[in-house]
Amino acid sequence: MKAFTYERVTTPADAAASAQRTPGAKFIAGGTNLLDLMKLEIETPTHLIDVNGLALDKIEPTADGGLRIGALVRNTDLAADARVRRDYAVLSRALLAGASGQLRNKATTAGNLLQRTRCPYFYDTNQPCNKRLPGSGCAALEGFSRQLAVIGASRACIATHPSDMAVAMRLLDAVVETVSPEGRERKIPLADFYRGPGDTPHLENALSSGELITGVTLPRPLGGTHIYRKVRDRASYAFALVSVAAVVQQDGSGRVALGGVAHKPWRREDADGALPQGAQAVYDRLFADAHPTHENEFKLILAKRTLASALTEARA
Repeated sequence: MKAFTYERVTTPADAAASAQRTPGAKFIAGGTNLLDLMKLEIETPTHLIDVNGLALDKIEPTADGGLRIGALVRNTDLAADARVRRDYAVLSRALLAGASGQLRNKATTAGNLLQRTRCPYFYDTNQPCNKRLPGSGCAALEGFSRQLAVIGASRACIATHPSDMAVAMRLLDAVVETVSPEGRERKIPLADFYRGPGDTPHLENALSSGELITGVTLPRPLGGTHIYRKVRDRASYAFALVSVAAVVQQDGSGRVALGGVAHKPWRREDADGALPQGAQAVYDRLFADAHPTHENEFKLILAKRTLASALTEARA
């Protein structure tokens, strides 16, 4: 691990200003992703800004009947919150499907959203990776790609986003709240938060330099039956091969989002409209532009069957 400086801050504005003032600075809260990458010298921040002292660890109702989740709310606390379990059950189930109990105790809401989209070659500094070193190439394209993206990828990167929580939040139309170093507040729909890999896969989200996530807002509850189904290689502490988040109403309408198949939580609103027609119609719209590798084309069949199973369970 390379040497770095460290400071604690007491306000979001101070945190954002410090990040802009110090080239190479990174925010740290739980550190469950950042510290791992620092040990491997994949991330080499010159300065760490500890944001744990900020008062951003509350879950509060909003004026329009939704819920605001502070950036520092731990995953365990969010999953256990009575309002989340009652009104946003898909979020609670997604959180409990992720990582391990120890990690959920430390991981924060903002940190979960900001996990690096990654693959085994991202961790291997002996291999080319456009996310680590832009322009160096993507070893996964001709390498081991079983777990990687089947849709939404590019010739520069076929990594998948690892978050379960983000899939549920995308389903729920969550909005990310931020503050800039100048003190300007911004609201970014999660649908617009993650960038496609394109030719610049190292740029993963819509945040500007020094911009700090302060919270996430959920709109009014959707009602209906909430399902989160995760298929993975082992029963715990593993990323999804395919995951399905769904909310289905009594009339058969609803919405779906998938994880494990793309660089971000994968949702298409036109696929939501196909729900009354059945799982096949939803699948056809979700994966209309799929481009799997020879090693991960099985994910398409797995996604179709997982989707059908989740929707059958919801309608039962």
